[in-house]
Amino acid sequence: MTRPVTAISDPDDDRIAPFKAIRERDLVGRSGRFIAEGTVVLRVLAEAHAEEERFVADRILVLENRLKGVADILDRFPQDVPVYSCTSAVLNAIAGFDMHRGVLALGRIAHAPDFSALIADLPGNALVVVCVGLSNHDNAGSVFRNATIFGADAVLLDRTSCDPLYRKAIRVSVGSVLKMPWHRGGEASELLFTLRDAGFDVITLSPSGKTPLNALKPAQRRTALVLGTEGEGLPEDILSAFQPVRIPQSGKLDSLNVATAAGIALFQIATASGRIV
Repeated sequence: MTRPVTAISDPDDDRIAPFKAIRERDLVGRSGRFIAEGTVVLRVLAEAHAEEERFVADRILVLENRLKGVADILDRFPQDVPVYSCTSAVLNAIAGFDMHRGVLALGRIAHAPDFSALIADLPGNALVVVCVGLSNHDNAGSVFRNATIFGADAVLLDRTSCDPLYRKAIRVSVGSVLKMPWHRGGEASELLFTLRDAGFDVITLSPSGKTPLNALKPAQRRTALVLGTEGEGLPEDILSAFQPVRIPQSGKLDSLNVATAAGIALFQIATASGRIV
């Protein structure tokens, strides 16, 4: 490793204060900061920082016995991003629990894309995922992971959905929250009508849909797949305004987990449109 590393022996050291008790609190909403956890996510953050677009790193904390294993990743960050190291006991005292991964980074938002500009920049055959009222951070992370795997171009979340920059959502997404274009805010109905006006076929996913997903014809325009909140699903006004489709099921349970449903639907749409082979 070619960069300096500062050893931390006191868990109350002000230089690592943002990492304190990260299980009980989250930095989202505080000066645009967030916590990135684990080697895979650190690598994605390094890539995002190199592009100098949306996300950058502020500081990094690594277990001393993990430094060698992540040296190549650390070297990708600019020299003005400080790297700190500590023992397992100190890291556990800082984090507030046994921190097995041993890699933490404090990131921040360098640039938040404008919603209109994001939509305008999408290609003519764009596929976007729209989340309405998505409140579970695990599901949010899984939706981002599925969207990335199946070639979606963006993820949009209404104002009632959780912030995907929560530590757990980023971790579950294996860092895809930091690479997938996304926007959070606004009323769900306004988002969907804006997408329709921008040339999107808006497809809502619901067990009550009359059209089975596998009977859906390949879209001739842009496609927006709309996912509802866990449990209650999409509001009736949205289902009545846009095309609802369902995933055929055995009937032994009333619905699929939203992240699982998103993966199945994205696979179907991406396969039909030739996004994946």
